[in-house]
This record gives sequence, structure tokens and C-alpha cells, in this order.
Amino acid sequence: MNIDVKKSAKPVNYKDAIDILENKVLEINKGKSNELIWLLEHPSIFTAGTSYRSSDIIDKSINLIKTSRGGKITWHGPGQLICYFVIDLNKRGKDIRKFIKVIENSIIDTLNNFNIDSTSDRNNIGIWFNSGKELKKVAAIGIRVKKWIAYHGFSININNNLNEYKKIIPCGIKDKGITNLKEIKNQDYTNISDEILNNLFKYLKA
Repeated sequence: MNIDVKKSAKPVNYKDAIDILENKVLEINKGKSNELIWLLEHPSIFTAGTSYRSSDIIDKSINLIKTSRGGKITWHGPGQLICYFVIDLNKRGKDIRKFIKVIENSIIDTLNNFNIDSTSDRNNIGIWFNSGKELKKVAAIGIRVKKWIAYHGFSININNNLNEYKKIIPCGIKDKGITNLKEIKNQDYTNISDEILNNLFKYLKA
């Protein structure tokens, strides 16, 4: 597989990142570029996917960017790992459902490596942790497919400020919570990006 891997040490502006992804889609469609997996962090920002509703905004003063990914409103910021990708599904059977399963399994296996049990939810996309009292989302997934090239990506909450989610109805879901890995289990997550990469490549090859 000709997949380039990029890791950004400094936070990347959201709009700049999406512009890079959009350009990469065009280049891959023309056969001029390798696929991409990009690990990064964003400065604090709220983003709205194509199916968001204004009623999902609790704090009307937030800085909201409308984006082309699927899904509703979420927050990105410090302490959250972002994994963007531009992956050509023309090479992978044009199977969107299978690709989403690749993402879900990669995250679940990664968290399992840190002794955290998590699960996907057929009705609510993302990865969830059962706290014993309620299901809480620990990773969000939002993708778009253009000419069978999948892009945007997913985020994993590591040690981010969960109070930011009180300003919105995250992903439009009112009856479930949001958590992060540090809240679940206070341990070292320094190498989580390497674990994610290993699992993504494992499942993309399958």
C-alpha cells in the first residue's frame, strides 16, 4: 500500500487541514498522489457536519465552522488525537461500510491495548465506553466520500477538557455522555498514535 503517514507536532488550524485533505482527494483521483493518514491536534474549535441542526447548539456564542463531513456538531481541541485520512476505496471494493468497520476495529483494538474495553454502536456512530451507569462516547467518526475516495477521519479523547461539550449536544445525542481516556483510566497514552497507525495498517491490509 502506498500510504503516506504524516504527524504534526504543533496544532493545525482546522480550515487549513481540510483544504489539504480536499486537495489530496483531487490528486489521488488524478493518480498523482499516494493515500494519506495524518495524525494531529487542533486548536479549540466546534465543527458542524452536514446533518447538524441549530438546536444542537446550547451556547450560541461558540465559534462554529460548517464542514463537509457527515455527522452533526462536535468539538476539537487540545488533548484530543485527530486522525485524518484520504483513502481510495476504488482499490478496496468501493465498500463504505467495510471501511467504517476498519476505523471502528482500529480504535477498539488500540484501546484494548491500553486495557480499555470499548464498543461500536450500530445506531450511534463512534466508539463507546460503558461506565457502568451509562454509555459514554470516547471517539467520534466523521467521513465523506467523493468519487470513492474517503476522507476526514476520527478523533479520540485523551485528556481534553470535557466541559466544552456542555456548550453543544455532541453529535446530536442527548441521552449518552462524553468521556476521555484519562477519565476512564489514568495511565500513560504517549504511544497511542503509534498503536492507531499499526491497527489501521493491519485492517486496511485485511
